[in-house]
Amino acid sequence: MERERLGSRLGFILISAGCAIGLGNVYRFPIITGAYGGAAFVLMYIIFLIMLGLPVMMAELAVGRASQRSIATSFDVLEKPKQKWHLMKYAGVGGNYLLMMFYCTISCWMVIYFYKYISGSMNGITDASALGDVFGGIVTNTELNILATFGVIVVCFGVCALGLQKGVERVTKVMMVALLALLVGLAVYSCTLSNAAQGLQFYLIPSFTNMKQAGIGKVVSAAMGQAFFTLSVGIGSVAIFGSYIGKERRLLGEAVTIIGLDTFVAIMSGLIVFPACFTYNNGVTADANSVSAGFLFTTLSSIFNQMPGGQFVGTLFFLFMIFAAFSTVIAVFENIVSFWLELTKLKRWTVCLINIALLAVLCLPAILSNNVWADIKVFGQVFMDLEDTIVSKWLLPIGSIVYVTFCTWRFGWGSKNFFEEVNTGKGAKFPKWVVPYMQFVLPLIILAVFVLQFVKF
Repeated sequence: MERERLGSRLGFILISAGCAIGLGNVYRFPIITGAYGGAAFVLMYIIFLIMLGLPVMMAELAVGRASQRSIATSFDVLEKPKQKWHLMKYAGVGGNYLLMMFYCTISCWMVIYFYKYISGSMNGITDASALGDVFGGIVTNTELNILATFGVIVVCFGVCALGLQKGVERVTKVMMVALLALLVGLAVYSCTLSNAAQGLQFYLIPSFTNMKQAGIGKVVSAAMGQAFFTLSVGIGSVAIFGSYIGKERRLLGEAVTIIGLDTFVAIMSGLIVFPACFTYNNGVTADANSVSAGFLFTTLSSIFNQMPGGQFVGTLFFLFMIFAAFSTVIAVFENIVSFWLELTKLKRWTVCLINIALLAVLCLPAILSNNVWADIKVFGQVFMDLEDTIVSKWLLPIGSIVYVTFCTWRFGWGSKNFFEEVNTGKGAKFPKWVVPYMQFVLPLIILAVFVLQFVKF
């Protein structure tokens, strides 16, 4: 079967960025930034994004483009005879399913809150405990969560069923453009608030006094972790889109553009959150030790509900969140569809129907962990949190080490093949002096991130 192709470079950039841009860019980044020194943390974050995220993303894209396959078969195509790199497919395929098992449920909360804001049912609720009760009432409503999560699954697989260009590329382009427009508009509005200047000073002007107060070691560790996990590299979620593009352009420029868009969304999210927090919440965001999606539905909702025109702002914000969530879900669903198309002879729409039913069942543990299964814990975590931990704290770093090692060592694909692939086409070259760093230093840094997260767990 002939490999499908994206219709344009813009489509590739926006879909790949949409996969990387997720809910964590909006709520986790501002929280961590607020807890660890403001602008000084942002500076460290960008440094580690270049050191960690860029090489791993290039490795994923190179493997995808060279093999013209998803993670389900890409290592089979590129590995040498009798090698076992293809075993990575099980972690990659499993990781994509695990990610969607809890992410679809969180995405449905965005839809529910969008409806609540546009209908006006959130008007006048500013007390944190009252907003906590509203959020608690939603996540413990089993029937509502099952129905809304199923709706998210049907809509996003429906987009994939339309095809790569007519569905995934066309819809993602619209969502990403709308997402960026809403983001800029909300940021501009937030910067007009009464105490915006204080928030912007904290956020944009580095103060190493703040960094020292937060603890330099903690700041470095947090920046390293956030920079690594924000791109969701390591389980082949981005590699699939490398397999859908030609070799007209070198991969360095493509990876830099994708990471640049991801960073832009994170930075702009801070421009929304910090002026608002300094105006309506005494400069407080949240405790970095308890980062969760609940921040969106309590702290930020309280802020929106105190603003002039808060219903309109809240409606736009959660519409923006829907676009951020759905762009990731559609991208990962496309990866899942690609697994099935490569491993079976089924048609695209048949694969989508099968996976609608499959994900509807697989999402149940995450849904029920907030209500009827709330007392069932594994390693002290409910199912939703455990699924998140396995993907973000374990599979992503381990998978990233596999990609980097496979691409740079001769007992894998090898640095010669890797650099030939990334430097094919027009654009900036990826320098070969980076090889020792990718062979020796980068895997150790990623391993350190993994160990730190495992110790915390």
